[in-house]
Amino acid sequence: MAAILKLSLFYLTSIFAFLHLLHNQISQQLLITHDNHKVRLKKNPDLPLRFRHDGAFKILQVADMHYGMGMITRCRDVMSCEFEFCSDLNTTRFLRRMIEDEKPNFIAFTGDNIFGTSTTDAAESLIKAFGPAMESGLPWAAVLGNHDQESTMNREELMYFISLMDYSVAQTNHAKVSMTENIDGFGNYDLNVYGPLGSHLANSSLLNLFFLDSGDREIVQGVRTYGWIKESQLRWLHRVSEGLQGQNQDPNHLPGGRPPALAFFHIPIPEVRQLYYQKIIGQFQEAVACSIVNAGALKTFVSMGDVKAVFIGHDHNNDFCGNVDGIWLCYGGGFGYHGYGRAGWPRRARVILAELGKGENSWMGVQRIKTWKRLDDEKLSKIDEQVLWQT
Repeated sequence: MAAILKLSLFYLTSIFAFLHLLHNQISQQLLITHDNHKVRLKKNPDLPLRFRHDGAFKILQVADMHYGMGMITRCRDVMSCEFEFCSDLNTTRFLRRMIEDEKPNFIAFTGDNIFGTSTTDAAESLIKAFGPAMESGLPWAAVLGNHDQESTMNREELMYFISLMDYSVAQTNHAKVSMTENIDGFGNYDLNVYGPLGSHLANSSLLNLFFLDSGDREIVQGVRTYGWIKESQLRWLHRVSEGLQGQNQDPNHLPGGRPPALAFFHIPIPEVRQLYYQKIIGQFQEAVACSIVNAGALKTFVSMGDVKAVFIGHDHNNDFCGNVDGIWLCYGGGFGYHGYGRAGWPRRARVILAELGKGENSWMGVQRIKTWKRLDDEKLSKIDEQVLWQT
């Protein structure tokens, strides 16, 4: 009996010693994990978005960064003398230069932010791609293109991750969309830009920004085609527009009684093809790669009455603006160095400037919307400045 008790005591002691050792190891690992991956809150920008005290609101559009894995990701379609030292870091440098030189109030990324097939970690690439925007502390937002989801995250995961990044004001979908409402895509939301702080328009939305998910690839009647903005998205957009038009309490200070709006998405709508035969500002250098399906996005924009211009990406070698049925359709131009382009044709970015009208004693609504492009050359050359809309 004594022998059995001794044996039992030995086993109990051994088990206790093992559990104590295991507890210490797990605790140490947890401490190490906590030290290396500190939990912290997202850094948020000053909200809401507002016009500056000088009555201006400037947007930097960044189209098609196609970011890979940083220094090890080589450039495409650059001069042979540039290729050896060219990588994603050139894209990062260009974005930093644009932010420092143009000093935008807001940055809009219009898809293919990362090139999914060139990265083994979507989260890491997103952090690197949007790094300069986060470092700047400026509010920024993004939509997805047709290549973002080709790595380790699906489209919903990508938008959710982007929404959690520092200073991002992007949303997976509009916060007011009912959980029971079936709206296609991820990244359908709107942002309002209010009057200058301290002005009588400080509580009025003077400019509305619409962001839409144009999808990636789909099969339609056995034919593989690009995605498009679906009917459910257009119905949602129309409702949002109608709601926004009734928000301002003093329509006498707003030209036309309603604030203008701008739309941002990635894949062009079919009507962009019509501009091949019309007057444009910029260059039309490649075929418009859009869906074979036309769900009526342009008709919706026209019927809404507030959308003045649409800003897209996808076709890197197109950087023009053209007008169809009163709506300006503008390409951002290829921004990223890992995306295709043309050797000797500099990467570029688009800038959009909205300016308020000035009354005798106070600001009025948006009076003019202008745009231009900047080239990634020695001087950040400014080209193709034009007025898109004015009262």
